[in-house]
Amino acid sequence: MSPRSDVDFMQRALALAAEAEGHGEVPVGAVLVRGDSILGEGFNRPIGAHDPTAHAEIEALRAAGRAEAGYRLTGSTLYVTLEPCLMCAAAIVHSRVQRVVFGAWDPKAGAAGSTIDAFKLPAMNHRVDVFGGVLEQECGDRLTRFFAARRGA
Repeated sequence: MSPRSDVDFMQRALALAAEAEGHGEVPVGAVLVRGDSILGEGFNRPIGAHDPTAHAEIEALRAAGRAEAGYRLTGSTLYVTLEPCLMCAAAIVHSRVQRVVFGAWDPKAGAAGSTIDAFKLPAMNHRVDVFGGVLEQECGDRLTRFFAARRGA
């Protein structure tokens, strides 16, 4: 069995984004892995959870923390369909995620280079390798369709 790729895990994150959309949430999904093992998954659910922090990344980090019985998630990679916001970027740094791979860029709130690069702030005590644009078209299209439908409703 060959190792799973960034595309494989991003496809899983896209499936989670579809689940978020099915619940009326902004369609963003996230998967946290170490090697080929999924440690935690999540999708946007701030509306349903009545929790402004219930972004996909935070949900995946929380699930992984519970599964690992700890908050340091060293050696892990987080796959997320949308560039993380500042809140999520800080949580990713504090949890010691090694790598972030995201799909679509977020020119309004992205904190991995679009509006700010939180991962490169000198005061951060941990460095995260960040790579954007994996399945960018698919991730972006899902968001575009979602917001177009919202505007049309």
